[in-house]
Amino acid sequence: MSRRSTQSRPASTGTSDKPLDGRVAVVAGATRGAGRGIARALGEAGAFVYCTGRSVRGTPSPYGRPETIEETAEMIAAAGGAAVAVRVDHTEESQVEALFARVKEERGRLDVLVNSVAGEDPRMGGWEKFWKSDFSYLAEGLRHSVVSHLLTAKHAVPLMMKKKRGLIVEVTEGDFLVSGSGNIMRDLSKSGQKSLAMSFAEALRSHGIASVAITPGFLRSEMMLQHFGVTEATWRNAGKKDPHFLHSESPLFVGRAVAALAQDPHVLRRSGDVYSSWELAREFGFADADGSRPDWGAHLTSVLVPEMAWVRTGFERYLGQLERHVSRVKRYLGDTDAEDRHSIDTRETAGALSQ
Repeated sequence: MSRRSTQSRPASTGTSDKPLDGRVAVVAGATRGAGRGIARALGEAGAFVYCTGRSVRGTPSPYGRPETIEETAEMIAAAGGAAVAVRVDHTEESQVEALFARVKEERGRLDVLVNSVAGEDPRMGGWEKFWKSDFSYLAEGLRHSVVSHLLTAKHAVPLMMKKKRGLIVEVTEGDFLVSGSGNIMRDLSKSGQKSLAMSFAEALRSHGIASVAITPGFLRSEMMLQHFGVTEATWRNAGKKDPHFLHSESPLFVGRAVAALAQDPHVLRRSGDVYSSWELAREFGFADADGSRPDWGAHLTSVLVPEMAWVRTGFERYLGQLERHVSRVKRYLGDTDAEDRHSIDTRETAGALSQ
């Protein structure tokens, strides 16, 4: 673990323009994409941010990306915030343990942990039938995208327990409980992150620590901008290739969603749930960097579901599963009407399958 820092400032009481002033955040995976946007937004709101990851100047990303954690910390400082870049391989428990020992020594507290490591690993991308997939990277991919999150939370939580408060955010994909990206490796990763958020929530509720999962919409990450051959200044030009990209959001948007959750005095009531950037923007009223308020959920409802029959069919199947799960829980709680409803649903499903 190495130290790379910007100018910091002493902790103080939060104000209206810096509502998180005096708070301390660790963003694991702050190098690029959603992680960078979240780190920037937390710094913008006044938190002192530890930007961690493996990509530093002189040691680039293992998949050839140029972004570094130093750049993220410098962006925060340039916007008037305070941050430090710390190189950490979050799959190495000794490095994770050393990180939080340093946070304890330097700051004496931890208010927010964001797990965003391996959020955009291209080796787990693409659409492919699982029986045609190459799984040689699967174990390593899950070690980075799931196991690293668990190790990081393990060593972060004791610092939060001291004050009986805190927030853990698992950055994921999709606002359903399960993921259906068309790539089973990615699905295991993203569903695993949501499962971690729910498991953390149940384990930590009595300690006053909240845990949620959050998804951005169509994210204008550095990788996506490069894919379309545009920049953040010219991104609308990509709408000629893909009209849906006109409804995309910058990484700062999901970052402001996390900053809003970090300010919510009742965030513990949200613990265990999966949220989206657009849903929280409707509730809290924040905007993207350009002042717009992208709403991928509204676009999904009005355009994608009506135009894509396979999306609607998938949603309907998922809804049926959820309804059966709800009925099952109600039966366990003694709701006999739910048992009757479940029996009817089961008979109807069996009848449909026999036709």
